[in-house]
Amino acid sequence: MTLWLRAYRCARAVAAPLACCLASLTAFAPCLAADQWLPEQAPVREAVMIQASPKVVHFDPDPEHVGWSWLAGIEWNRPTRWLYGFAYFNNSFSQKCQYYYAGYVWKLSDRYPNWYFKLTGGLIYGYKEPYEDKVPFNKNGYAPGIIPALGYKWDRWNIQLNTLGTSGLMFTIGYDILVR
Repeated sequence: MTLWLRAYRCARAVAAPLACCLASLTAFAPCLAADQWLPEQAPVREAVMIQASPKVVHFDPDPEHVGWSWLAGIEWNRPTRWLYGFAYFNNSFSQKCQYYYAGYVWKLSDRYPNWYFKLTGGLIYGYKEPYEDKVPFNKNGYAPGIIPALGYKWDRWNIQLNTLGTSGLMFTIGYDILVR
């Protein structure tokens, strides 16, 4: 495979998730404008958040995809902006899977303190035959995972748009059940 072909494939794999994230920023411009009226945000607190996702949107739908992919998870957010979590989900092929992860949260700006970018990485388990090749580097159902997300936090609630590699987008909603 030539270097140009590899570069083209890499650029193509990154283009769709990046375009979706940028499009979501422009779509939420009215929300960004409304943020300037919110009071000053309190310092980052330690919190335990539960989250759920009712839907995954695929970039390239496949007839083998199930009609309803869901996720339920719990996340421990530290005052240092580091986080640790676990998610249990039904993948696009109706296999029950888990994602054990750690990550970091960046506030996007002081002007819009409710908006954030989150990057998590960890271990995915559950993609097995005949779908083991749907996740890169999968070995016996175990694979590394990296999930970037764009989110909006208001009080104890948050919504996120998670990019699932080149496969699709997952929308999640979360609530801080414990805050210190």
